[in-house]
Amino acid sequence: MIRTVIARTGFIVALLTPSVVAAGQAAGAAQSAAQMTAADAAPFIGDWTLDLQGPNGPGAFDLTVKVEKEKVVGEITGETTATQPITDVAKADKSLVLSYSFNYEGNAVDAVVRLTPAAEGKMNAQISFASGAYIMSGNATKKEKAKRGVPRRPGSYSRLTSRDGLSSRNAMNLV
Repeated sequence: MIRTVIARTGFIVALLTPSVVAAGQAAGAAQSAAQMTAADAAPFIGDWTLDLQGPNGPGAFDLTVKVEKEKVVGEITGETTATQPITDVAKADKSLVLSYSFNYEGNAVDAVVRLTPAAEGKMNAQISFASGAYIMSGNATKKEKAKRGVPRRPGSYSRLTSRDGLSSRNAMNLV
């Protein structure tokens, strides 16, 4: 339902907005955003869950920000959308700005994801679809990396020490 609204709204906006105005806005956005370096992106690197609210209700997205070949890139997927690669990553003030587009029923829909640090270590998130025709805002939460334990081989044992200071294997042999 959200995708339908986004696509239709984007299509209507594209028909009603002169291309000259859109070009001017794009140029202004390009001037206010600078290319993101790996050092600048450090606080944003990782896997994120975006819990957002829009005019048509809530939406959840998974966002990954990473460095590949010294370039900051990302990918995003939603509850009902395929994974979209993101190669246009910039910074604007303290925010990370990721721009991409996706195809919906033959129409290209642009989207801009913005992560902005907030108080107490929190992160604000916003996605603007179709040049601002549909905006979702909320919070971004960094996913915890799974902790890896020591892998065990079948038939292996760990060396435990008995009260007498003997390893468990030796302690068992004494019984």
